[in-house]
Amino acid sequence: MARTVAIGLQNFETIRMKNTFYIDKTHFIKEWWENFDLVTLIDRPRRFGKTLLMSMVEQFFSVDYAGREELFRDLFIWKEKEYRELQGMYPVISISFANVKETDYEKTRLRINQILTDLYSKHDFLLHSGLLNENERNYFSSVKEDMDEVTATMAVHNLSNYLSRYYGKGVIILLDEYDTPMQEAYVNHYWKELVGFTRSMFNSTFKTNPYLERAIMTGITRVSKESIFSDLNNLVAVTTTSNMYEDCFGFTEKEVFAALREYGLGHRAEEVKTWYDGFTFGRVRDIYNPWSILNFLKYEKLATYWANTSSNSLIGKLVREGTREIKTEFEALLNGNSLVTEIDEQIVYDQLDYNENAIWSLLLASGYLKVKSLKAQGKGEEWKEIYELELTNLEVKIMFRGMVRDWFKPASSDYNDFIKALLIDDRKAMNVYMNRVAMQTFSFFDSGNRPSKQSEPERFYHGFVLGMMVELRQRYTVTSNRESGFGRYDVLLEPVRGEDDAIIIEFKVFDPDEEKNLDDTVRRALQQIEEKGYAAGLREKGIPEGHIRKYGFAFEGKKVLIG
Repeated sequence: MARTVAIGLQNFETIRMKNTFYIDKTHFIKEWWENFDLVTLIDRPRRFGKTLLMSMVEQFFSVDYAGREELFRDLFIWKEKEYRELQGMYPVISISFANVKETDYEKTRLRINQILTDLYSKHDFLLHSGLLNENERNYFSSVKEDMDEVTATMAVHNLSNYLSRYYGKGVIILLDEYDTPMQEAYVNHYWKELVGFTRSMFNSTFKTNPYLERAIMTGITRVSKESIFSDLNNLVAVTTTSNMYEDCFGFTEKEVFAALREYGLGHRAEEVKTWYDGFTFGRVRDIYNPWSILNFLKYEKLATYWANTSSNSLIGKLVREGTREIKTEFEALLNGNSLVTEIDEQIVYDQLDYNENAIWSLLLASGYLKVKSLKAQGKGEEWKEIYELELTNLEVKIMFRGMVRDWFKPASSDYNDFIKALLIDDRKAMNVYMNRVAMQTFSFFDSGNRPSKQSEPERFYHGFVLGMMVELRQRYTVTSNRESGFGRYDVLLEPVRGEDDAIIIEFKVFDPDEEKNLDDTVRRALQQIEEKGYAAGLREKGIPEGHIRKYGFAFEGKKVLIG
């Protein structure tokens, strides 16, 4: 009889005691312990089993679970005799920042203070142990929600001291989702305030902590060393391209296909592969995200389970507010093409506003992109690694299509009416609906961190192109800013079906030094289409001139004229 598939369980003990579906990842314990690394930072996309693995590690080593061999019996680690003797032998401090998702710095610090206060409450037996001197008892009592920054940053360090003395052993520290507060800080514009606090806490916890036996930190991203890890020269970072622990997170294809057979779904293996395969960690390809697999096993339905489990606000913000180059590359990715770029796996959050490589690095770390190939280029100081990246799988592609549609939700009715008018060449209706769409969504594409006067129209209409590409993908291949004839067109809609017209659109922003009004701007756009021979490629493909429509889109602020 197949085991029950339970969705959302992240406590190792609960899964084992209820005998719900579980894939054995306890070999991580042996591999990690034998590496002898003092502090290990592991980056994996969300919903890849990081929290469950941290629960497993805690319950294997923690003195609070001493003698609980039933949790590990029949698993890989229990076959190793020397490791049976390690079970339940260490004091463990386990913390999660998963729910630190506040909108400003003070609320974030208060939330972390609450977590530390709860941690001390859990260990309040130390107050009555006779171990602590008066100063230590006073400090212990000072750890509360309204404590100052200095007290908070030393809290884990000092608790390590107390526990190490009490048990006579070094302390294992586990910090899950360490980077969640940092992502929120970037989105909500208090990154610089959080950096100093975090750096101090991490330094006292992981660097200047003589009571530390081992530590693991998990997150989605490898935040740059310069930001918060500048003092941690003892840190081993395990990113998605690292070979360490490469099969310990996510499900391998062998594991997935075995699970499908267990639930009588083996005949759907290829469908599942198309939707959910594609993640690559180190040398191991064909990794599947566990969240989608568990949901498919439970409901036997293909859907975007992983891609829609939590907010994609940061990813959406970076693409929506990105430059023309970012949107053009993103357009190519949605069309099934790859992106060639340098990658720095250390995410520098304060570079995300202007550094394209930082954005692609974040998308790779978050699981939305995968490495298709990797090549070394140049010699000596010019040596660098060049990555070829593509969207991870069909689930991710569908999620991004939905994200683009959401950009135009405030004007969804007018947007859909514009698309209908475009398809039937109703220019009067196109002008009405396009102006309504621009009025409602124009500023949505501006980041607020760069001057908007010139860049805002460009961000808007390249976002608009992505919207058309998503909505018209069944009837048109949509490309933008490509070479054709003697120049570059802004948008080309090449029909998939013979009965549809091809469409060329040239966008221009009103220039008062060159034009009297928007009518002049439209004429210049249409003139450029002719002078540059933008229709040449279409004619070469056999599309007659009478079936090639040409439009000039003129912008002045949020006002649009189409001719």
